[in-house]
Amino acid sequence: MSSELRYDGKVAVVTGAGNGLGRSHALLLASRGAKVVVNDLGGSFHGEGKGTGAADKVVAEIKVAGGQAAANYDSVENGDKIIQTALDVFGGVDIIVNNAGILRDVSFQKMTDQDWDLIYKVHVLGSYKVTKAAWNHMREKGYGRIVMTASAAGIYGNFGQANYSMAKLGLHGFAQTLALEGAKKNVHVNTIAPIAGSRMTETVMPKELVDALKPEFVSPLMAWLAHESCEENGGLFEVGGGFIGKLRWERTEGALFKLNQQLTPEKVQEKWTTIVDFGKTTHPTDVTGALSPIMDNLGSAKSKSNEFIDVDEALKAKFPETTSKYDERDLAIYALGVGAAHDPLDAKELQNVYELHTDGFRALPTFGVIPALNQIMEAAKNGGGMGTGLNFGFDRVLHGEQYLELKRPLPPHANLKHKTWIKDIFDKGKNALVVIAMRTYDEKGHELAYNELTMLVRGAGGFGGERGPSSEINVPPDRAPDAVVTEKISENQALLYRLSGDWNPLHADPDFAQAFGFKKPILHGLCTFGYAARHVIKSFSKGDPRYFKSIKTRFADSVFPGETLKTEMWKEGDKIIFRCKVVERDATVISNAAIELYKEIPAEPVDAPAPTAQAAAPAASAGPNSAAIFNAIGTYVSQNPDLVQKVSTVYMWKLKDPASVWTLDLKNGKGEVRPGETKADCTLELTDADFMAMCTGKADPQKLFTTGKLKIAGNVMASQKLNFLKNLDPNLVTGSAPAAAAAPAAAASGPNSTAIFSAIGAYVAANADLVGKINTVYMWKLKDPASVWTMDLKNGKGEVKPGETKADCTLELTDADFLAMCTGKADPQKLFTTGKLKISGNIMASQKLEFLKKLDPKTVADALAKAPAPAAAAGNSSSKEPQATAIFEKLKGKLNAKLVGEVGAVLQFKVKDPEATFVIDLKSGAGAIRSGLDAAATTTFELNDEDLQQLAQGKVTAHDLYQHGQLRVNGDVRPAHKLGFFNLNA
Repeated sequence: MSSELRYDGKVAVVTGAGNGLGRSHALLLASRGAKVVVNDLGGSFHGEGKGTGAADKVVAEIKVAGGQAAANYDSVENGDKIIQTALDVFGGVDIIVNNAGILRDVSFQKMTDQDWDLIYKVHVLGSYKVTKAAWNHMREKGYGRIVMTASAAGIYGNFGQANYSMAKLGLHGFAQTLALEGAKKNVHVNTIAPIAGSRMTETVMPKELVDALKPEFVSPLMAWLAHESCEENGGLFEVGGGFIGKLRWERTEGALFKLNQQLTPEKVQEKWTTIVDFGKTTHPTDVTGALSPIMDNLGSAKSKSNEFIDVDEALKAKFPETTSKYDERDLAIYALGVGAAHDPLDAKELQNVYELHTDGFRALPTFGVIPALNQIMEAAKNGGGMGTGLNFGFDRVLHGEQYLELKRPLPPHANLKHKTWIKDIFDKGKNALVVIAMRTYDEKGHELAYNELTMLVRGAGGFGGERGPSSEINVPPDRAPDAVVTEKISENQALLYRLSGDWNPLHADPDFAQAFGFKKPILHGLCTFGYAARHVIKSFSKGDPRYFKSIKTRFADSVFPGETLKTEMWKEGDKIIFRCKVVERDATVISNAAIELYKEIPAEPVDAPAPTAQAAAPAASAGPNSAAIFNAIGTYVSQNPDLVQKVSTVYMWKLKDPASVWTLDLKNGKGEVRPGETKADCTLELTDADFMAMCTGKADPQKLFTTGKLKIAGNVMASQKLNFLKNLDPNLVTGSAPAAAAAPAAAASGPNSTAIFSAIGAYVAANADLVGKINTVYMWKLKDPASVWTMDLKNGKGEVKPGETKADCTLELTDADFLAMCTGKADPQKLFTTGKLKISGNIMASQKLEFLKKLDPKTVADALAKAPAPAAAAGNSSSKEPQATAIFEKLKGKLNAKLVGEVGAVLQFKVKDPEATFVIDLKSGAGAIRSGLDAAATTTFELNDEDLQQLAQGKVTAHDLYQHGQLRVNGDVRPAHKLGFFNLNA
């Protein structure tokens, strides 16, 4: 049993203490040692009359029981006089119980101004006056406990008590603010909503219930809230009849509407079921929590969206993986659907439809679009929409363009898996273009096909997005075609083609077609697409579809079954440019089109070896830790120095369980992430576990914030700028570092982009006239790994340098594609048309980069030769004595149980130049070192002998070697942070 709560030495003021609850409060406090000022005007519960008898009677009761009390007969509207009584008689004030109240019950239609005003004066104004008179005394003393008295009528409303309900809920709001303002001075303010039998409740409750609701069941809660050991502050409690419960605000998760879009009553109506759904709720505890969804929505003001398309949502949406399968029958039906074997004696095309052909069955390559399109059609058939962020139906959609690339010839049958995403969305003014991308894999996980389907969405433009590439591509040359094929399309061709999955009634139902303005059903655009591909294969690969690599087309006009299709073809380098026309109308129906053919038929892919025990090790590891994640953030910051200017904020993260503090400085210098405290603009506090869950996608930061698990202090708005953390490489965040760690070593095996830009810089320096001719500033943004380069051919003598700039033309592509392009292994036009090279700004200025083709190959070769040698070749076994064996022998002397406890892993080292292998077992006993390899190793490190020697001498750290691509880490990356024991000089 806990010890008795006492109030010895404390002075309490209880208003309305002559009867009922007030009397019960005063008697209880006095019985526990408090000196009590018993205030009561002595009037009726309607607020009429006054007298001294009620207060005197309670004072007498207290004194008879051995307590100390003094009476006060003032109205609470004269609160200063009540508090002065406490000061004069007892020398101070520590506790206030604002209990005084009256009733003027009447329906609102009959309520007078006097009814309203009198309730307000006694309950609200009176509580204000008493509290105001005591407030500064409590603050100066550094102690105070105040209890307000609300009511169920104020919380829920009650017929005939509009005035009383107003006053009682108003007191709770009053208390909430005082709780915030008084907290630092140890002045706590809480509110009780009593259910007790008294003079006031006699008019609104049955007598039997009033008799059961004794005030003595309410006063103990008041007394606890008034005690010095009670830390509760700002609470609201219902109490009575043996029940005590705390109330909190609850609201639905609600709905968010983009701030850059007009909000209409119709949109509210559409979302109403979500707005009022208490299945998902939040419980804001303060104004910051209440504003959190609004703060989260602020970014939508800059969002590129309208009622049909939300670009941000669509581009980050994740589509579920889907599966499909096909066999020879599906391929044959498709081939017939695009006109193949119209002449059944054509041996080449018979192979496309007859599975028992003596020369083998060969799939038409354009069937590769069918699985992709059918996934979309299936979603529509099942009532699914276009996807997250795309709020339009298929009735607005026209098939604008199609790109298909095959990695190898289609097998005669396959089980497929498809990964789909929205690649790009372009604003074309009145209309929009949505590019859906899909990669298709066979049952062994090998990529088989890649599709891009470009939809023209009618009336969905005007959302302020990028217009996309505007230059014409695959334009036929100004000469006669190298080949022409003319073929009449059968009257029933659309009915045959639709058997491959495109069931749109526009291609079959005459009435439906006429409703859309066509005289009869039209041919599918992808059927015409298949016809054109057949014509190119027949003309340029001797009818063998296995040489087909890719096709890109733009659909320019409709084709009607029964019309004659003419395909004109021009061979330009590695591709065949073509266009299709309807002879009868001389109308171009496919334009800006090209097909690429392989020079040799691609071989079947080699299956990857089965996972080894080493590869399985990371899955068994405990997972990433917060230090590793902050290290990943530091890496990202170092790769993106522009963050400092964009964010301009110093953040401090305070983690607990276990405790750690980290500083993220995105305000000074080049930015920095480091352990330790700092003077921060914005401080974020949460547990280490919640931080880990948030960074690995297992917890929503908004949910953590609204539930109080994430606390933000200082510049709360600055926390919104942390959205850049979503761009972290998932491999770094989750700790699955093998892929990330391998990148530097791979890059070191050949030329690098730095060397290429060095060669370009040398050429610019030697050709000063380029500035006058080109007059353009270019910026190259490379990724995987990320780097940014400026090529200034506009100012001074021209310059090539790393870093961002205000550019006229920006080019974006991967580092690997840039290297392939610069070394002649990739065609820039191909990179651009397939979306691997993105150009923004002055797109026409990119044409001026033709001068790069004039680079002296020797200059490039010299620059590449001067590039840092690959890490694997840094050692020279012929001229230097190998050190690995001696180093690992010396390391045996550093092994001990403490080190085993710190590392807790089996480490495997592959040393090069010369070759050597060692295993350090730091998982059991006192540790051990042995030569050779171990399939159960947790982590494998690869480095050369010379770098190992530098590490052992303490001249470099493992982090230094890793950052420069000289140390490769496979498996669990965490032990890489614990290689400090390698320093033999430490």
